[in-house]
Amino acid sequence: METTQAAVPAPSAPSAPSALERRIEMAVPLADIDKEVAQRLKHIAKTTKMPGFRPGKVPMKMVEQSYGGQARSEAVGAAVERAFSEKVREDNLRVAGYPRIEPKNVANDTQFEFTAIFEVYPDVQLGDISAKEIEKATLVVTDAEVDKTIEVLRQQRTTFEPVERASAKGDRMVIDFVGRKNGEEFQGGKAENFTVEVGGGRMLPEFEAAIEGLAPAAQKTFDVKFPDDYNVPELNGQTVQFDVTVRAVQGPRLPELDADFAKALGIADGDLVKMRQEVKANLEREVKKRLQARIKNQVMDALLEVNPIDVPQALVEMESQQMAEAAKKDLESRGAAIKNMPVEPSWFTEQATRRVKLGLVLAELVKAKDLHAKPDQVKSIVEDFSETFEDPKEVVRWYYSQPQRLAEAEALAMENNVVDWALANAKVTEKAVGFDELMGNQA
Repeated sequence: METTQAAVPAPSAPSAPSALERRIEMAVPLADIDKEVAQRLKHIAKTTKMPGFRPGKVPMKMVEQSYGGQARSEAVGAAVERAFSEKVREDNLRVAGYPRIEPKNVANDTQFEFTAIFEVYPDVQLGDISAKEIEKATLVVTDAEVDKTIEVLRQQRTTFEPVERASAKGDRMVIDFVGRKNGEEFQGGKAENFTVEVGGGRMLPEFEAAIEGLAPAAQKTFDVKFPDDYNVPELNGQTVQFDVTVRAVQGPRLPELDADFAKALGIADGDLVKMRQEVKANLEREVKKRLQARIKNQVMDALLEVNPIDVPQALVEMESQQMAEAAKKDLESRGAAIKNMPVEPSWFTEQATRRVKLGLVLAELVKAKDLHAKPDQVKSIVEDFSETFEDPKEVVRWYYSQPQRLAEAEALAMENNVVDWALANAKVTEKAVGFDELMGNQA
């Protein structure tokens, strides 16, 4: 967003001047500043309270002694802002971020001289995308993908029940154990009624390997060598001895594909055919979303390649700051104690730079090719979002009552228009993609 606001000097200068940096030498008559200082002091004097004086009756000299510095600082800032704004309008400058004001160290009895240092938006000359090759991934959801998804849903609902046999990978074991280093118990090396999944990777590999094959009531003593980089310094690289007693072995039990399972997935009457239809519909929505995300990333990469531009560092810094704040809120929402957890804006500089570049390129492309979001497109996106909720109509009403939420749908519709335009103008080849690859399930 453009701005022509001039402010007080920034706390620090950019690390290096950018290609978009501009400098303007300016001056403001001191008489104008003095006049505004006097007006501000008169306004302050009307309500000023001091011991021994009624409100509004404090001598002007005392008001000036107490508030003169503040009034002059505010007057200078206001005068600088007005002068800078007028100059920006006169020269038709597109200012990015806020200017840095540097007063000149020159003695002048008639005017306040300063330099305004700021960045401008780049001129985006749209490049030719026709030679770019874009691979459009495709995937049709079949019964095989539905079966695989249902199997995953069953595994997510696995229960465990006691078994009277030797443990195997995938089983749960309830154990007591005591660890000793040089014959002495060490801190954190003892537990009772501890549940561990065999082969689950929660314990050290040597430990899990040693208890695999043990049956209920079995006892075993074995050695385990801790890694050299273990997070407890006292145990780094050390070999310790464990005594283990098995209290129980629990085998996994997958739920049956029956009416109860269908009800657990939200099918009220337990109809398995409806369940498969619902799973397939949800799967198709997810596949569609992921395919769109892949093609969108390729389009955005192509647009950045054919439209190389410099970006105002001020915008990158603001975007990095917003991303850092968003990351903090996300961590906080997940229960993380972020009070002493630094989240530095500099961590997001690369991603922020990409976002700013894309924002500038897309804005120019949308304007040049009339790719603005249409009301029916926004409505379609909102309705698509609402389909996964119990009361879609209520969700649609909620979106249209929340300008910020609706703006997100409008931005998505605009991006979809950009993708459609790119696919119509670039070299596009379709390529079938595997289900596991698309869903990120590859080993």
